[in-house]
Amino acid sequence: MSEAGPLVLVVEDEPQMRRFLRASLASHGYRLLEAGGAAEALRLASAHPPDLVLLDLGLPDADGIDTTRRLREWTRVPILVISARQREDDKVMALDAGADDYLTKPFGVNELLARMRVALRHAGRALDGTAAEPVFESGELRIDLARREVTRGGAVVHLTPIEYKLLVLLAQNAGKVLTHQQILREVWGPGSTRQTHYVRVYMAELRKKVEADPARPRHIVTEQGVGYRFREG
Repeated sequence: MSEAGPLVLVVEDEPQMRRFLRASLASHGYRLLEAGGAAEALRLASAHPPDLVLLDLGLPDADGIDTTRRLREWTRVPILVISARQREDDKVMALDAGADDYLTKPFGVNELLARMRVALRHAGRALDGTAAEPVFESGELRIDLARREVTRGGAVVHLTPIEYKLLVLLAQNAGKVLTHQQILREVWGPGSTRQTHYVRVYMAELRKKVEADPARPRHIVTEQGVGYRFREG
């Protein structure tokens, strides 16, 4: 964390929630901008570019999903949705609109801070180019992008071309939820976004090869009804 602390734009219309976030984040060194609606949020994001956006979906003047799309027209700032909406469809729509993660209210401070750290770390990698480093390591798993070689505990893992593309996509977006549609679009192409069974079948095979215990995956985590997340460590 920088000396000044990352600048977080909190977009939330409930005063009580804003007070909670203000106290929680300020005590951990974050600087805050606060907006009670979508229009104010877009104005602040343009005038004072934040390092991260915490965005509620239920705003008084516009839907948070539309606000996410508006932000994505001109900025790649990490967007972490915080919402009381628990339907899987809402999560998928927010992520497909460009959000990086989704946290359902109520939530604990520690989980929020952890999700924020992941989003900021991922954004930092993209900004300084380290996301393109030729070797990615997490626990016993090692992906050598230059040699297109995957090892686990030093042993070579033999993957099919599709399995390799899936693993690299997940690893390069470590910590970020990828929806079924995003995965299909990136791996199989834009014409395959309805074939969600492809993802389930290939993820199951991939887990058998890269996870020590496929039934309790350490790296390739299912976000039920939404998609998948690569968990580091």
